[in-house]
Amino acid sequence: MIRTALVVAMLAFGATALVAQSDPIAARKALMKANGDQSKIATDMLEAKQPFNLDAAKKDNSKTGGDTAALPTIWEDKADFTARLAKFASEAKAAGAATKDFDSFKVQITEVRKNCGGCHQTYRKKTS
Repeated sequence: MIRTALVVAMLAFGATALVAQSDPIAARKALMKANGDQSKIATDMLEAKQPFNLDAAKKDNSKTGGDTAALPTIWEDKADFTARLAKFASEAKAAGAATKDFDSFKVQITEVRKNCGGCHQTYRKKTS
């Protein structure tokens, strides 16, 4: 769960970093990899595989890289992708600020994760 809150904070920072990078593909890959890593931590907290930790839930960490499953459509409809990312970052930042304990974390992470599907359905390769 802590990781989910981390994702929230990371996305707010990552969205800004993504736009500022000279290599947008590498920046996007790094952001998505970090999102996945942080989401796993959040899931582990939600499933009681690790204890909830508020400080860790609010930690910002978006400095890792990784492989990509992004579709070329990201670049074909860059304005939509950028708008979705900005909306996600804004809502993630608000959720991070609203996370005060485990119960609020559960509510906020659920809302933040709803945004993930919008981009994944449109801009991410399906895995079998």
